[in-house]
Amino acid sequence: MKRLFIDYNPYFVRAALAEDGELVEFGVEHVTERSHVGNIYKGKVENVLDGMKAAFVNIGLERNGFLYVGDMPREAGKVSPGDIVMCQVVKEQMGAKGARLTTDVTLPGYTVVLLPTGGFRGVSRKIEDENARAHLEELLSSVCPQNMGFIVRSAAIKVPDEKIIAEFESLVAMWERVRERYERSAPGAVIFREAQLLERIIRDNFSEQVDKIVVNEPFLAERLAERMRDVEVEYYSGQRNIFRHYGLSAQIDKLADRKVTIEGGAYLVIDRTEALTVIDVNTGRFVGSNDLEDTVYKTNLAAASEVARQLRVRNISGIVIVDFIDMQSDAHKRAVVDKLKEELRKDRLKTSAVCMTGLGLVELTRKRTRLSADTFMLDECEHCAGGYVMSATHLALKLRDDMIDHSMAHECPSMIVRVNPVIMEHMFRFRILAREVAGIWKGKRVYLIPDLTLPRDGAVIEGSSEKVLTLPPEARLAY
Repeated sequence: MKRLFIDYNPYFVRAALAEDGELVEFGVEHVTERSHVGNIYKGKVENVLDGMKAAFVNIGLERNGFLYVGDMPREAGKVSPGDIVMCQVVKEQMGAKGARLTTDVTLPGYTVVLLPTGGFRGVSRKIEDENARAHLEELLSSVCPQNMGFIVRSAAIKVPDEKIIAEFESLVAMWERVRERYERSAPGAVIFREAQLLERIIRDNFSEQVDKIVVNEPFLAERLAERMRDVEVEYYSGQRNIFRHYGLSAQIDKLADRKVTIEGGAYLVIDRTEALTVIDVNTGRFVGSNDLEDTVYKTNLAAASEVARQLRVRNISGIVIVDFIDMQSDAHKRAVVDKLKEELRKDRLKTSAVCMTGLGLVELTRKRTRLSADTFMLDECEHCAGGYVMSATHLALKLRDDMIDHSMAHECPSMIVRVNPVIMEHMFRFRILAREVAGIWKGKRVYLIPDLTLPRDGAVIEGSSEKVLTLPPEARLAY
């Protein structure tokens, strides 16, 4: 059973997709730190490097975006500094690199993607029925304006023709509004803003055949139920955090781990660099049979499945090198690569793998769009070069869940929490406890006290039944 869980807060949204209780996708978005992928800008070319066939475009962000000139249509002509171009972000800015841009704008819907500047017309490969493919392509071609294109998404197979056409026409109308806004906007302005995480979740998972959506906000549950009539929508009203209640919190925490255990005690080690991600396969405690080759083969097969899952759940993208354990049998090598490719086909993002080298290395690529999960879950360590620690935001969310569990287990009118100052700052900055004010915290006093002696992931939670509390001056009421 495939279920989508949505943890809503006015300051952030977290989403987790699980299959039979196992986490397969996870995403986070802060209201103040929205993704730029999908946004359309009126950009100004600042610099052109002919040797790289690249233009650097000012789109109003802290770093100029990167536009590969070869991606521009021929009729656009030569790009020069000072030129104004309409461009869309296709890859988020990462580290010192600016966002990757394209002039091939797309406007995605639930059942169809409009290609307003391109003439390509096609149907998702996930729709395998040739009659259905021909029907959908003919349907959209009958209403598609000349010089525009489209891609029919797999969700269209479950939607009546009239709704597909209605959505397509709304996308065409949206494109006209984008063009009008482009004409009257100043360079550097955003002229179309991609949907927030919640909207993207609904849109992108519509084709994932989700069996059930569970959300912890009543108005969202009602809204989703109206929009997705073919999917069961449940409002979760419990006091515990929705992820912790459904057993997903521990799995989410593991997304930041460098080491991933697989069946029998074997494990993966995942290391990321600026250019690529390396995944090393180790047998660990797995002993298998008396046949070493068989043991290694079974370990690599299990690793192939787990590698594909980790790519998806952590949203690892770009170039990935997988170092499987050396095998002697060519048949075993082919079987492991075939297993990896089979598992990669479950991914919504385009992923490809090549053959295994003589050293047991497999190179694969996964389409890079949004930031990986560990971008949200890890912060650079202030005390070591190149190291990472659990992010302050994630630790603040964990502390909130621990506080709720403590309150449910101990009926006390007051709660005093000593916490590292960095985590405390995030608790207030994103109002981590705001959603529970009218619920579990109603009628209670909850104080946070900064404590420099505590590590980032350490906190002391105490309940008190005293009517008069003796607190240090730096103590703050949590809401």
